[in-house]
Amino acid sequence: MQSKDAAVRPQRVKPNMRRREFITLLGGALPAWACAARAQEPRKVVRIGLLGPLSASAQASRVEAIRQGLRDHGYIEGTNLTIEYRWAEGRYERLLELAGELVRANVDVIITYGTPASLAAKQATTTIPIVVALIGDPIVSGLVTSVSRLSGNVTGQSFFNPQLRAKRVELLKEVKPGIARVAVLLNPDNPASVPEFEAMEVTARSLGVTLQPFRLRGPSEFVSAFESIEQAGAEAVETGDDGMIAGNLGAIAALAARARLLSTGPKEVAQAGGLMGYGVDIFATYRRAGIFVDKILKGASPADLPIEQATKFATVLNLRTARALGLDMPTATLLRADEVIE
Repeated sequence: MQSKDAAVRPQRVKPNMRRREFITLLGGALPAWACAARAQEPRKVVRIGLLGPLSASAQASRVEAIRQGLRDHGYIEGTNLTIEYRWAEGRYERLLELAGELVRANVDVIITYGTPASLAAKQATTTIPIVVALIGDPIVSGLVTSVSRLSGNVTGQSFFNPQLRAKRVELLKEVKPGIARVAVLLNPDNPASVPEFEAMEVTARSLGVTLQPFRLRGPSEFVSAFESIEQAGAEAVETGDDGMIAGNLGAIAALAARARLLSTGPKEVAQAGGLMGYGVDIFATYRRAGIFVDKILKGASPADLPIEQATKFATVLNLRTARALGLDMPTATLLRADEVIE
């Protein structure tokens, strides 16, 4: 007869029985959670369209910054990312056609930069999200009507270039107080050139400086343009930030030096041999495009991502060029510089 204690004592379970029961339980639960995990593996290959106004070689550093920004968020080209590249090679009239190719390729997101390419992408599609890595002034250009309340498929970053270019005129006046004439390089195929020049003129008039616009569409016009600049009696040249011009800063800096002109433009001007540069940190700015892309791919609407304004600007001075021009940089300018090239 079994005792009362034996009747209530828990029965021991052999270890192998526990393992079998656990495996059975696990097998029964597998369909409830494993299917969702399997649905995420392998990770979807994302297709990005990159619309460039110039050639791949001319914009290599900017494109690498965009790639790095995508890598920051786990998008690795050749692994889970495919990039469809379209290059206009400086022929802005081809941008709309190339943007249309990306739309027909049904890419997930289009990344571009600069006013002409951004406007072409917007004209090509109202449904595919567009991330503008950097644009001068998205409102004046007509890309958006507000940087904080978006309603379409475009978002990205801006640096309000008219004000930035006007600041360069101030810097020229600071390093050479007696300066009276400044040549300004403009690309007539870039619609941003008109409002940018107008903003520069307002500042120039207040400083007693006359601006002289020189319009050129490609590198083949550089030599003749600088001959005209010399004949016009200009003392300095401002290059602007147009893609075609920015892609040839070395040649422009050399021509300015030969003509003994003070030269200014984006910070890369000084790094290319010009006198001084003032502008945004291009690599850091373009790298941030990856943040916008990642948010969109995770479900955010471009209309919910306000256009950011670049806030980090840098002044670069080239003292080698200053010495060659016989120019003594003011102490205040030197102290304010973020980089000085000796």
